[in-house]
Amino acid sequence: MARINDNYQRLKAGYLFPEISRRVEEFSKNNPTAELIRLGIGDVTMPLVPAVVKAFHEGVEEMAGQETFHGYGPEQGYAWLAEIIAEKAYRPLGVDLTAAEIFISDGAKSDTANILDIFDNSNRVAICDPVYPVYNDTNIMVGRSNEINASGHCQGLIYLPCTRENNFTPAIPKEKVDLIYLCYPNNPTGTVAGRKELSAWVDYAVENRAIILFDAAYEAFITDPDIPHSIYEIEGAKRCAIEFRSFSKTAGFTGVRCGLTVVPEELLGMDANGNEVSLNRMWNRRQCTKFNGVSYPVQKAAAAVYSDEGWKQVMEVIFYYLGNAEIIRQGLAAAGITCFGGENSPYVWLLTPEGMKSWDFFDKLINECHVVGTPGSGFGPAGEGYFRLSAFGDREQIIEAVARIKEKWSRYQSIEKAGTTFSMD
Repeated sequence: MARINDNYQRLKAGYLFPEISRRVEEFSKNNPTAELIRLGIGDVTMPLVPAVVKAFHEGVEEMAGQETFHGYGPEQGYAWLAEIIAEKAYRPLGVDLTAAEIFISDGAKSDTANILDIFDNSNRVAICDPVYPVYNDTNIMVGRSNEINASGHCQGLIYLPCTRENNFTPAIPKEKVDLIYLCYPNNPTGTVAGRKELSAWVDYAVENRAIILFDAAYEAFITDPDIPHSIYEIEGAKRCAIEFRSFSKTAGFTGVRCGLTVVPEELLGMDANGNEVSLNRMWNRRQCTKFNGVSYPVQKAAAAVYSDEGWKQVMEVIFYYLGNAEIIRQGLAAAGITCFGGENSPYVWLLTPEGMKSWDFFDKLINECHVVGTPGSGFGPAGEGYFRLSAFGDREQIIEAVARIKEKWSRYQSIEKAGTTFSMD
């Protein structure tokens, strides 16, 4: 009988979002007439913008012609798309990249997981807590973690708490680490990092010859001019950072699949003999072996995102979602609910009432308000007592969801004044 990868046995029983789907399905089965509003998983709801759809159609039409048909494309992505990204997405930030440093992929989720292929398991890895579950789980899958301890942390990984007490800003580790996961704007807390915070991380990484794995999937939601969109806006970052970006949240490609990873040519790692090795060449080798590239029509559609017309249309959708986030944040704050994020991010992070457990609040919210959110504890032990709401939804439903929660919360406040225990029943 074939031997399995026992590291999978160390994972939690179910990945966070499938578990949410299971509970939602069970609720819907038992309550077929309930009108659920889903503010849980961060899936976009607005359609692709017209300029992108037009380019997508053109790409498909080219695939139908003998002279314009495209078979296997470059595993790294077409150079013309990488050049557009370098010119339109990075140069305005003062960041100069070559096409060879930009790798087109099927999404940031895949790349943040697959990047572990080029690093040895002996590296010490630091991740934030709470955190996007993929960072944690993929390190377990490759065997970098031992058993899960009583706090819910995996032995073998270094966790950086991000809580209300430290303004959701991870502290620079006192010990030496080799790989550091950072995500800004942050999923799940919706918070951002300024130049001062990012400069401290770059300084640490350069000094300790560590690598920052910087997930910038939500950078398009940044409206504050003082907040960096890219880690490479910080001096020295090209010597210590790999950046991941996604078209999913920027342009609604969750069902289309396209992202990119930047591996600067000057970024180096070290082999077992102490020799310096180009990480750009290693990632290129990995992609050439394990990845066949993104389809031609999808890359045509991605290029259209950066056209003058396409970018204007994309930003209209971004501001629509940001408007939703403002409605959630201000509406709940007006009801006395403590909220964070939601200003340069599509996520609002809130405190659960009276220290209620995150999954208990999930059950209360779905049963009493018919609203689906994401339990903070699903993102790590430090997320316990918090809850995430997503702004990816229809405006009318967002308004309705906030109204339902506010009504229940008002009842809670009345009950609290009467000196009884909280219940949304």
